[in-house]
Amino acid sequence: MSEPTTYEIVLRGRPSARLLRPFIDDFTIDTCTDTCRDDATGAATRLVGDICDPAHLNGVLAHLTSVNVEVISIAPHHSSHRDHSATDRSPTESASS
Repeated sequence: MSEPTTYEIVLRGRPSARLLRPFIDDFTIDTCTDTCRDDATGAATRLVGDICDPAHLNGVLAHLTSVNVEVISIAPHHSSHRDHSATDRSPTESASS
């Protein structure tokens, strides 16, 4: 079995904590800075985490589209480790700040 690949998935706006709950354990979830911000709404959310295989990526995208979250971009994240920046918080903490 191959090594997981770390992906960055950028979502339009700020989905609620309830919609992102399935990703809390496997992804770092934060509000984007200007580098991935969506100009149409002025906000974007970034998920960074390991994806094991194409089926896993498909499952993540299936969940996001099933709850009407718009995916702006999906790309391999070229970092030697997961991005644990200062915004490494759960969606409920991010929503309250």
